[in-house]
Amino acid sequence: MVDYNPKDWFSFIVRFHTADTFRKLTPMMCAMGAYCAVVVFIEKEFLHVTKESHLSSISVMHSMLGFVISLLLVFRTNTAYERWWEGRKLWGALVNSSRNLAIKLHAMLPNATNAADRHFFMHLIPNYAFALKNHLRRTKRLEEFTETALFGHDDHKVKHTPNRIARLIFEKVNELNKRGVITNEQFLTLSAEVQQFTEICGGCERIKNTPIPFSYSGFIKKFIFFYIMTLPLGYVFAVGYLIIPIVVFIFYVLASLELIAEEIEDPFGSDANDLPTDTISNGIRESVFEIME
Repeated sequence: MVDYNPKDWFSFIVRFHTADTFRKLTPMMCAMGAYCAVVVFIEKEFLHVTKESHLSSISVMHSMLGFVISLLLVFRTNTAYERWWEGRKLWGALVNSSRNLAIKLHAMLPNATNAADRHFFMHLIPNYAFALKNHLRRTKRLEEFTETALFGHDDHKVKHTPNRIARLIFEKVNELNKRGVITNEQFLTLSAEVQQFTEICGGCERIKNTPIPFSYSGFIKKFIFFYIMTLPLGYVFAVGYLIIPIVVFIFYVLASLELIAEEIEDPFGSDANDLPTDTISNGIRESVFEIME
């Protein structure tokens, strides 16, 4: 995730970040400028387009469709941002649940008599956050885990590591209850915190595995393409060769909104504008270690 100062306007204008859509759209903007130049040259030098020409009536169509395309892009951007923000809320809930579970276990398990049990939870609770992060990215990074022997992550048959870790945590809590280390009331309290882990994982998987419908996303792209491609046909009579930078700028604005929506609708990846799940996972580990050490 890009760390920036929202009050520093000047840097936004003069500096181009790697996540900026201008870099990604530069080749297409150059191609669009060349296309407009060819269209304008043909219309002015060979077709002699004037205000009375039939081609000028295309501008009326653009006026009517401009409002429609703006509504579509606003809805597209808002929908993508809602997915991004919901993902952030789920990871915020994971931070709270991890801390709450660690605090309760710290109080329920005395240092002297339950050192092994405390060690187990101190490592597996943060490991769940790293497992969820990698699961959502469809990667496996064993070097991020601590004490992998506690949950047998060397077993390559495990396809859903977060479920395995959550199961082991609950089994350990159930074992503590059977041994009489914690009471039934304490067991129910801890069970609710462990259950929250699985619910958070399910919410993240729902966002990850349910993209914007293909037909809707494809329609917006086609709409933008044909809208831009027909712009120089209807406005040459009014602005002449100035239509070239005008069309390039309009294309940049409309295509950038679509690119931004595409990037943030899946907030769990490693793009510049995705959620800082690496930082959040490390924060959970630091918090849990500090609480339980």
